[in-house]
Amino acid sequence: MSFLSSFGREIAAALPALLLALTFHEYAHARTAVWWGDPTPARQGRLTLNPLAHLDPLGTLLLIVARFGWAKPVEINPFYFRRHRRLAMISVSLAGPLANLLLGFLAALVLVGFRPGGYLASFCSWFLLYNLVLAAFNLLPVPPLDGSKVVGELLPASARAAFWRLESYGPWLLLVLVFTGLVGRVLGPLVQGLTSAVLGAAGAVFL
Repeated sequence: MSFLSSFGREIAAALPALLLALTFHEYAHARTAVWWGDPTPARQGRLTLNPLAHLDPLGTLLLIVARFGWAKPVEINPFYFRRHRRLAMISVSLAGPLANLLLGFLAALVLVGFRPGGYLASFCSWFLLYNLVLAAFNLLPVPPLDGSKVVGELLPASARAAFWRLESYGPWLLLVLVFTGLVGRVLGPLVQGLTSAVLGAAGAVFL
């Protein structure tokens, strides 16, 4: 009974942490695209912090069960980016992971600076973990993740078209990489390094 009670408390902390991390990730994409002049996210109701607007049911379930999943991608129309189109695409792509890094740092500040207990400690620990996992995972240069869009925009024109052709195979490639454990081997050290860096930076604030 005590195990079930403890498990229930962890779920009660982990689930809101996951929903918030996903929501802010997608909202950051949407807000940045609108800032650059693309009204598409606003028209589709994505310029909101309501988690229901951003969740993909299957992707969220897999995140909880298999530690791999996705939210509903924010659709953008780059033809609205009349100024500095490549810079706009890069900044929109990076906005989600950077938002997660910032939120992870805020969670670390609470954990290191205030040393909470109980539910708040559990929530902040999960919030730190989910945000850093989302940031690291989405920065991988594998289509359709955010990192691939950054790489695609930075490539010379001669290589860009060939790289974008890979995007149609991206989801299948990503599934293979995840379920063969290759993503985990890369992601584990990345998340550990990010966690150490973020906790260290938070600790430096309180020196």
